[in-house]
Amino acid sequence: MSISKTKIIFFGTHKFASVILQSLINDERFEIKKVITQPDKPVGRKQILQKSPVKLLAEENALDIDQPESLRNYELRTMNSELFIVAQYGLLIPESILNIPKFGTINTHTSLLPKYRGASPIQSAIFNGETKTGVTIMLMDKGMDSGPILTQKEVDILPDDTYLMLDTKMAQIASELLIETVPKYLDGEIQPQAQNESQITLCKKLDRDDGEVDWQKTTQEIYNQYRAFTPWPGVWTTWNNKRLKLLEIRPSNKKIKAGQVQIENDTMYIGTKNTSIEIKKLQLEGKPAMNAQVFINGYKNINGQNIAN
Repeated sequence: MSISKTKIIFFGTHKFASVILQSLINDERFEIKKVITQPDKPVGRKQILQKSPVKLLAEENALDIDQPESLRNYELRTMNSELFIVAQYGLLIPESILNIPKFGTINTHTSLLPKYRGASPIQSAIFNGETKTGVTIMLMDKGMDSGPILTQKEVDILPDDTYLMLDTKMAQIASELLIETVPKYLDGEIQPQAQNESQITLCKKLDRDDGEVDWQKTTQEIYNQYRAFTPWPGVWTTWNNKRLKLLEIRPSNKKIKAGQVQIENDTMYIGTKNTSIEIKKLQLEGKPAMNAQVFINGYKNINGQNIAN
């Protein structure tokens, strides 16, 4: 006797979303009727078009793919799908599309809603020094991450977790939670619960300026900024009117005046409000990335100088 599969249209773009999609492909209870992902993006100096991780996975599995520039006037062929699933798609989905399927549209959001609604929940949790975050499986409505909650699962943020590390960890947890939740929701075992509006916090879309380091902040605050914003938008400061990217850093207990560079035994430190940051790898504007020892050999005059702020 054949099993009736739930027909799904999947919206997603980034690595996190590809993990979610793979879990749906692997589960015989679901049939992916179409994958909608963002258009290929030009990358690097040569602006070579790059496919999204979701598109690459969809191609490997011979899935039907669509890449609209916008969904505002997009005519979606639903192919008798019963449920839409969204994960890190990155484009606004109009209410007219969200309401098409019989069972609505489910989103996998990387925070414990209603906390950190918005575009950067993982980065914001790390930046703010949180020790816990989580995954929310929710129904989407016309608001930003405002729909009712189906299930949630808490996730620990370890002291050295970076954005990429936490994103990878949460993708696996989210995929398992989604696969566990969807059948129960379809069978009526889970009832959507409205979010507590009094507990809402918001997080914004990041830009390059968010990565600028204020050396008057504490070592932990700067380290949190580095963990949250690496690899993008990255953390940086300025020296001699040039941008200096800090590609790899770690906290230090050495007490140095805020913003002052100190070189000791081929090790580079920059002072903070309370102690200092050890610089392991960096990149001066117009130059290649290099480890701190190579940088010191080429720019010995930086010792004792003050960095911006």
